[in-house]
Order: sequence, then structure tokens, then C-alpha cells
Amino acid sequence: VKFRKQIPKFLLGNRCFYVGQSAKKPSIRFKQHKKGYKSNTYARRFGLRLVPEFYEKYNPIPTRKDAEELEGYVAEKLRKERYGVWFN
Repeated sequence: VKFRKQIPKFLLGNRCFYVGQSAKKPSIRFKQHKKGYKSNTYARRFGLRLVPEFYEKYNPIPTRKDAEELEGYVAEKLRKERYGVWFN
């Protein structure tokens, strides 16, 4: 219910994504989520794999501020395409 309220325009059948940002490499951070270390519930419970084609073009990100702004930008871009997206 909480997830659906965040994404009212989600098109049923589309993929869902968790968009996050970290100083760590995406592969390392994903493993941490799956192991429960400082994890997002959705990433831990439902995360299957990384999708590099959605983030590789943005890396490396120079500053934490840039990373936070990019997190929101990528999440909103995916939502406009009616994907299910969760981000902090």
C-alpha cells in the first residue's frame, strides 16, 4: 500500500526499481542491501539484480550533493515512464 501511494501512475506489469545513492560501488551496495546492512526494505526483499544501463552513464558522481540530486532525477525520470520506483 505504501509503495502504491508513492507511485499512483504505475502501469501494472512494468518493472519496479529502487533508486539509491552511495559512496560505494553499486555492486557492493547491492550486496549490502541483500544482506540487510543499512538496507532498504524493498531492495532487500525484492531486489533481483542491478540494471547498469540505467546508471552507468552517470558514474562517477563527483559529490554527495550531486549524487542526491541525481537520485531524485533518475527516480522521477523512471516514474514518468510509469515504472514502479522507490527512492529515499
